[in-house]
Amino acid sequence: MSNRSSDTQTLPYGSWPSPITSDLLTRQNVRLSEPQISDSGSFWLESRPQEQGRNVLMFQAYEVSGNKTEAEEVLPQEVSVRSQAHEYGGASYLATGQGVFYVNAADQRVYHWSETESTPLTPEGPFRYADFCLDPHRKRLICVREDHRQAGQEEVNELVAIALSDTPAATNDQVTVLVSGHDFFSNPRLSPDGAHLSWLCWDHPCMPWDSSECWLSPLDSDGLPDNPMLIAGGNGESVFQPQWSPAGQLFLVSDRSNWWNLYRLDEEGLTAITQLEAEFATPQWVFGMSTYSFLSGHEILACFTHSGQWQLAYIDTYQYTCQPLATDFTDLSQIQSLNQRSVFLAANPNQASQLVHLSGTLVDSIQRLAQSSTTNLDKALISQPQAITFVTGHEANQDNQDNQDNRDNTHQNNAGGDSGSTVAHAFYYPPCNPAAIAPENTAPPLIVLCHGGPTGATETGLNLKIQYWTSRGFAVIDVNYRGSTGYGREYREQLNGAWGVHDVEDVCAAAHYLVSQGLANPEQIAIKGSSAGGYTVLAALTFSDTFNAGASLYGIGDLETLATDTHKFESRYLDTLVGAYPQQQALYRQRSPIHHAQQLNCPVIFFQGLDDKVVPPNQAEAMVRALDEKQVPVAYVPFSGEGHGFRRASSIERCLEAEWSFYGQVFGFQVPDSIQPVEVKNLPSDTTAGEQ
Repeated sequence: MSNRSSDTQTLPYGSWPSPITSDLLTRQNVRLSEPQISDSGSFWLESRPQEQGRNVLMFQAYEVSGNKTEAEEVLPQEVSVRSQAHEYGGASYLATGQGVFYVNAADQRVYHWSETESTPLTPEGPFRYADFCLDPHRKRLICVREDHRQAGQEEVNELVAIALSDTPAATNDQVTVLVSGHDFFSNPRLSPDGAHLSWLCWDHPCMPWDSSECWLSPLDSDGLPDNPMLIAGGNGESVFQPQWSPAGQLFLVSDRSNWWNLYRLDEEGLTAITQLEAEFATPQWVFGMSTYSFLSGHEILACFTHSGQWQLAYIDTYQYTCQPLATDFTDLSQIQSLNQRSVFLAANPNQASQLVHLSGTLVDSIQRLAQSSTTNLDKALISQPQAITFVTGHEANQDNQDNQDNRDNTHQNNAGGDSGSTVAHAFYYPPCNPAAIAPENTAPPLIVLCHGGPTGATETGLNLKIQYWTSRGFAVIDVNYRGSTGYGREYREQLNGAWGVHDVEDVCAAAHYLVSQGLANPEQIAIKGSSAGGYTVLAALTFSDTFNAGASLYGIGDLETLATDTHKFESRYLDTLVGAYPQQQALYRQRSPIHHAQQLNCPVIFFQGLDDKVVPPNQAEAMVRALDEKQVPVAYVPFSGEGHGFRRASSIERCLEAEWSFYGQVFGFQVPDSIQPVEVKNLPSDTTAGEQ
């Protein structure tokens, strides 16, 4: 520890006093998303935990003659802007010179806001909308519509046009279907002259990062697509963010080279603008994601990731050059540019996500418009991420598997053969608190984090949920297991057919690596994850003996249930990650922790939103019952009114404090009396650290 004072206390790891309290994560924090830029200023959304997760549309005008401006709310206080298309939403509004078009979270209808009032543009009914594009030539709004009218059947996704008139009737007659026939659509974009429309689509069982197609079509006199052409994608090629330049050329990102790089459509086909072993894209979990935007007809501001770290870059499409711009940001996303101005989200290990404004490429001119956290932490309290690469795979973990003869051997089968030794990646955060020091010859408890997706990646921007633990004397390792993005398509595809096997091997190998380095207590290793990361948690606890405790946040215990009882967007996701269902039903059961609960012998805490449509509560509740019947220590913390991910301040705070209480009880260290204890059923009264 550095910068220790004479007031430094010697206390056991895990019980250090910390100023990073649970309410600090919500009281002064918002979630920033969906920035947009206009001729007059910048727009963005703020999700506020203290307002029950309301998404507030914000605007800040540009400075004029050095006069500073203040951010202001655009819509009335009762309005929350959020699309539920694909459940995850995104691209829920469009700011234009004609006002703002937005999706009202309460009824999922599209509204037009102009000056002082909102006018509904779409009819009442079971529809969801997202990803808007204005067609001023034809006075209409083009977007994705998700139609839920056919009860008991899969919803229908289409590209539609919403007519804009002086007195819109908000009826079905106002909505015209432009493109249909595929399972999913996104990114409808109109050429600057209004003559052509481009879009992305994909079909079951593919997710957009598996295989997606970019189509281009001229529009006829009625504004309908006429003779559309497939210009990129399909057959195992993923296309991301087709975008028109101000000069009328279509650009897109493709992973046809193994890496997501930038291309331009020319007369002879696609021309590579960048050819780096880096990623100019990220998994399209939500609508409207943007990793590049046009400063001018031939200049692009972009971001790309290499070895888990994001960088900003200036691209000249005439010269085919890509010049990294020197900033201290390691996480970058949602770039939006207009006339040499840009806004984007940025973070680094010492700064949480913030919305910044950049003029041209003058990085010295970067101006902060909004910040997700107003908390100012002493840098001495912030644990810095350390990138590590470690050996993993079946062989690497073999020594640790020898004591598992009573395990279900079928779990290691059906994963495309022996994975052999390979490498995986992670970021390690050591315990850090200048006010405390641990007793000599002790090692800290370790929390192994499993990111969601599982097609996703960890981030290195300041995350107070990680610092909450490191400041209390925990070590944390955030694992980019095989299947994560940012390391090329080949690394991403190593999880295909092997979910519940390769990710489990990697999180186990990460824990063993830190123990071997003397950086973690082998008897106090916890694993934590949410959603798909929660499945890796439960699989690792069930099919290995590496961990002493686990925390599952709306995690998956039954793969069959996920395959048969989830929303359309992910309903065939497991065909790639596990196998076709129901043809591979036996494999689903082999990989599902719920069917092997007799093999799970360490304490687990479950957190679950009762309104979750992605991972229904019955999955957590079934696991809780199974562990309770087996008399394994278990805790269950449900949250009414919460869905897939917790938005309310009270839920977020209770989740953290209950988890700390849980670790204190199962690992045997003191937690302050101010923390409301969580009930851990079946916990032996004499449980102490190391008795797992």
